[in-house]
Amino acid sequence: MARDMSDKEILKMELDQLKKEVNTPRSAVSKNCADTIAFVEGLMPNDPLIKGVPDDKNPYKGDKGGCTIT
Repeated sequence: MARDMSDKEILKMELDQLKKEVNTPRSAVSKNCADTIAFVEGLMPNDPLIKGVPDDKNPYKGDKGGCTIT
């Protein structure tokens, strides 16, 4: 698409995009990291990848054989 446009059209598109982005609310990375860490730690007790899945609710547990990598 950009190949078919003149330099002036490309610069106009870039300017329009920058005008949109200038109004985007910004916050410090350190605050966002702290919020993300708090969110993840809040969900950790219910996370099946950390806590594990109970055997009675695990559809892949049982005498179905398996795969052994040697």
